Amino acid sequence: MDNETLAALSATEAARLIREGKLRSEELVQASLERCRAVDPQVQAWAFLDEDYALSQARAADAWKGEGRPIGALHGVPVGIKDIIDTADLPTEHGTVVHKGRTPSRDAAVVSMLRAAGAVIMGKTITTELATYAPGKTRNPHNPEHTPGGSSSGSAAAVAAGMVPLAVGTQTNGSVIRPAAYCGVYGFKPTYGLIPRHGILKQSPALDQVGVFARTIDDVALICEQVVGYHEGDSATRPRARIPFCAVAAEEPPITPMIGFIKGPAWERATDETKAALAELVDLLGDRGEEVELISTSADTLDWHRTIMESEIAANYVYEWEKGRRRLSKSLRGQIERGRKITAFDYQQALVRIPPLVESLAELLYTRYDALLTPAAAGTAPEGLESTGDPAFCTIWTLCGMPALNLPLMRGANGLPLGVQLVGPRDGDARLLRTARWLTAQAAAG
Repeated sequence: MDNETLAALSATEAARLIREGKLRSEELVQASLERCRAVDPQVQAWAFLDEDYALSQARAADAWKGEGRPIGALHGVPVGIKDIIDTADLPTEHGTVVHKGRTPSRDAAVVSMLRAAGAVIMGKTITTELATYAPGKTRNPHNPEHTPGGSSSGSAAAVAAGMVPLAVGTQTNGSVIRPAAYCGVYGFKPTYGLIPRHGILKQSPALDQVGVFARTIDDVALICEQVVGYHEGDSATRPRARIPFCAVAAEEPPITPMIGFIKGPAWERATDETKAALAELVDLLGDRGEEVELISTSADTLDWHRTIMESEIAANYVYEWEKGRRRLSKSLRGQIERGRKITAFDYQQALVRIPPLVESLAELLYTRYDALLTPAAAGTAPEGLESTGDPAFCTIWTLCGMPALNLPLMRGANGLPLGVQLVGPRDGDARLLRTARWLTAQAAAG
């Protein structure tokens, strides 16, 4: 296979070829690097990429396999890592000059798990400033005059541009789903606490969640199997049996799924094109899709989320505020200033609103619907690079810690990707991927 074909391989296919001895990791990584050289000058997805180091990992993977040693499910496959996730052998600068030159002494838990699965850590992908709203340098691979979304900008763009088959990001509001929608890839944010956050920039512990980017549902399942687990450094995680993501995601649903269409509290912000696209998809589902109303208090979730997030940002970014506030963006300074004024009463009141909302959504999902269909973003990626777009269509699902997946099913009139979001019940992650596969097939057939 030529390098272009190799770079286009899914992670699942690449891992299989390496396992069967039909492909060397060095060949695959070399193809990925060639793709980076060709497209990254325009896309600018990487904060740090050392070609020699990436190739040295690949050669080591090939040597390990050549000695007949056991290999992991991602053996020799390159993965991009968002630059707020610690890597012991690469800088982690959090997208801010305040942390310029920062080199961690150890890997984040998720990076350790990827290495244990045999993955090649390709490099560090661009994040917005401290994973908030001020954009980095990354551009949308489909049109460089448009945003790739944020805050996991580089991770989404690197996968969409074919530079790596997999990447890891994080979401505190809409930072996985939105860039996945804008860049036209699968972006999956599992249930809160499913992937450990130890060694990742702490922004808002009540909301911070780890997610992944891929070009196929099989690849989403493959990487999730490797990075879900308990870690003593993250109190949100817990010991649990292994989740068979790949097997469940590949199954046919035992009963034809029922999909609930939810407009959500930000529906008025959606473009006419997005509204029409969702309506068309619901019509395609026939009697397996129907509109459902959220409880009346759902409109307040944007305020609850903002209260929690800005309060915790202010608490966790004390060093950045005290030592480098003049180097912070106007938007981040505003978040911190507002967060410092939030009372303990208001913060606690926002937190206690979450469990009843989760309970009401769980009842909806377990009694009638297999998943909820809703916009992933207001529309296609906005033109301009001063903003990463509106995260409001993700807010309620992040607040509730529910698994959410962007499906790159459509395109707008401007030719840019137009994603839709599929949401499942907490701890129903693998079944959500199974339902997503079914829905994707229905959309393709229709």
